[in-house]
Parts: sequence; C-alpha cells; structure tokens
Amino acid sequence: MNEPEGLRFRRVNRPQIITDETHEPQYKGTSTYSGKVFKVTLLTLGGFVLFPLLVVVFILESPIQPEAFSLNEPPLMTGCFEPNLKLRQAERLLEDQLVGPESIANIGDVLYTGTSDGKIVKIDGRKITVLATLGQPPCGSREQEHVCGRPLGIKVGPNGTLFVADAYLGLFEVNPVTGESTLLVSTRKMVGGRRLSFVNDLDVTQDGKKLYFTDSSSRWQRRDYLNLIMEATADGRVLEYDFETKEVTVMMENLRFPNGIQLFPDEESVLVAETTMARIRRVHVAGLNKGGMDTFIDNLPGFPDNIRRSSSGGYWVAMSAVRPNPGFSMLDFLSQRPWIKKLIFKLFSQDMLMKFVPRYSLVVELQDGGTCVRSFHDPHGMVAAHISEAHEHNGHLYLGSFRSPYLCKLDLSKV
Repeated sequence: MNEPEGLRFRRVNRPQIITDETHEPQYKGTSTYSGKVFKVTLLTLGGFVLFPLLVVVFILESPIQPEAFSLNEPPLMTGCFEPNLKLRQAERLLEDQLVGPESIANIGDVLYTGTSDGKIVKIDGRKITVLATLGQPPCGSREQEHVCGRPLGIKVGPNGTLFVADAYLGLFEVNPVTGESTLLVSTRKMVGGRRLSFVNDLDVTQDGKKLYFTDSSSRWQRRDYLNLIMEATADGRVLEYDFETKEVTVMMENLRFPNGIQLFPDEESVLVAETTMARIRRVHVAGLNKGGMDTFIDNLPGFPDNIRRSSSGGYWVAMSAVRPNPGFSMLDFLSQRPWIKKLIFKLFSQDMLMKFVPRYSLVVELQDGGTCVRSFHDPHGMVAAHISEAHEHNGHLYLGSFRSPYLCKLDLSKV
C-alpha cells in the first residue's frame, strides 16, 4: 500500500462528530407526515366550526331589514360639549330598590316614576310606595313585558293628575293619591291604519284639552328598541289626543325613532327627539304653521332621549350614548352599511350587543334657539348610567334611567 492510498484510507475511517444535525435526515420524513396529519385535522375541525357559521350567515334571515341613511360627521366635543366629570357628583338614590325609572314627575317634593316591572311608584323622601300597576303579572322579564306593561313618559297635568305613556298598553290618567287609573288611548286602537306599537313619551297642554305623544315605531315594540335603532326605518309618529272628542290624530309621521316630546311655551309646536338621527325636530301642532316641521338642533354629540324644561327657560336633553369626536362612533359607521347590521343581528342577541355599547352619560341644556348652554358628562357611566331623562326640581337635577337600578340626584349649585 503506497502512502497516498494509506492517507485516503485514514481519511475515510476518521471518527465523526455526532450532532443533532447528523440525525435530522433520519426523522425528516416522519416530521413531514405528522405535520400533514395535524393540518388535515385542524382544517377538518375548522370546517365543523365554520360550517354552522356559514349556514347562519348565508341562509338564516336577519330579524332586521335596515335602511341606509346619512349622518353628518359628529361635532367636535369642545366648547359647550367639552367632556367633564360633573355627572359623577350626582348622588344615587334608592339603589337596588327600583329598576328602570325612565321618566320622573313631581308634585311638590313627592316624585313619581314608572319602573321596568310595570309599576308606577311614589317616592316620598326615602320611602317608595306602589301607586298603580297598569298591566297584569308576571313581570320582570323581556318575555313578560308586553303583558305586564312598561310605563315610560310621565307628566303632571293641569288638574294635578298624572298622565302616563305605557309602551304596550297606551295612555293613562292616574290619580296621584288613590292610584286609580283610567285608560285614555289603548294600543289596540288603529290610528291612520296602523296600531300603536311603541307609545313612548307625552306632554299635556295647560288648558287640559290636548295631549301630544310619540309612537316610536309601528313595527317594533319597546323590548326590541335596539332593533329599531339599528333598522332605522322611518315609521315613527307624533300624535294628538283630544280630551273632548276622544279622537287620536296623526300630527307627523315618517320619523326615525321619535322619542321624548316637550311642548313649546306657546303650545303651537312640540320638540321631538329623533333618536336615530341624533337631532331634535320641531313639529307644529297648532297655529299658522300647523302640519309643518323643522329642525330645532341637528347633529347632536349623542342620541337624545327625553326632553324636559329647565328653570332658565331652556331644555334638558338626556343621552345615554354619544358619538365621540375625536373617536369612533359605531352607529355612525353602520348607518350606511346595512349589510353589516344584518350580519351582526344574525350572530348576536340584543342583550349581547348591549354589552358592546360604550356607557357614556351626557346631559345638555339647550336654549330656545337650539344653542348649547352647558353639558354634564359621566364617561363610562360610573355613577349615572343609561340615563333617559333629566328632570329639574328645586335646584336639583333628577336623572332617570331606562335600565339602571336607581335614581340619581345632582345638585346644580355645585356644578
């Protein structure tokens, strides 16, 4: 064996250094096979999960048939609308003793309100007394609400009695002492060829001859108010009840969720919160302009609920949801995207969707010309949540709510 051959032989038999890389080729085929099995399994499971979802999306019918509409860009929250924490100075009253005190009226220092379990209650200091029950038990759940009744707007008439708008049952006059109730207008009554489906708020003239009220929708009931907001159909009306003739007349129609209503001082027109459109309309119900309508204030920073007089001659407007600017307003975004609304309502219930609505309470005081005077805020609704009305009495603002288990009281001298 010559030297070159010996060198070649030694090189061939040199010991090898064993590393992880050395064994990699031995397992490469197995690893690839396991990866394929994992991918197939994952895709199969994904198919089982996605298939029912696709059925929901493409086959099931959406409960709402939304219309596209336009909202102006929300106003900047500056100046009069500058965010603050003034509503957090409010005091909670009667916490966990009543639920959903939507609207408030007072006779002297005694307060009256309607609750989510169908009752009209009298509040004298810290004492709550059930004054009247308009519907029939059982009460307390969404499924029972249309039978139990849901008192919403409440006002004191010129004769000292209470007038109540029940969303499901109609308009009532209630004796504030005895609790005796008289049905004035039943929701079974056909008005203008349509039933009253969502009686919401009311106001009474000083001579006691006329009562004006809102019917928020001919399609949706109060328990489906979120459907009404998202569908945005213009099927709401303002109506007049004549105490002498007992007749109901349509004063204005084709409104998108007409909500709170308040007579003008001259009583020839009423202010109506058109919630979906984030504005307040002025409907002329008497005088030379009877039958007409104009805009009192447009493009509010939130979605208005009830409207009530302020001691300065202006109006308190309550809002439980805002259109933040700067920020993102979901309802503004969805207004021109009805297909997304349909999809959302196929996938989620109203209760689930309400959890995604940011809680932001806002009360603004407007002057006669629709100019903002001042505003009170509670970002995140930490003290006053889901507010529906601001009722002023004796230097305080009492805040109603359509779902919170309390009233709030704000001392105006401190804000």
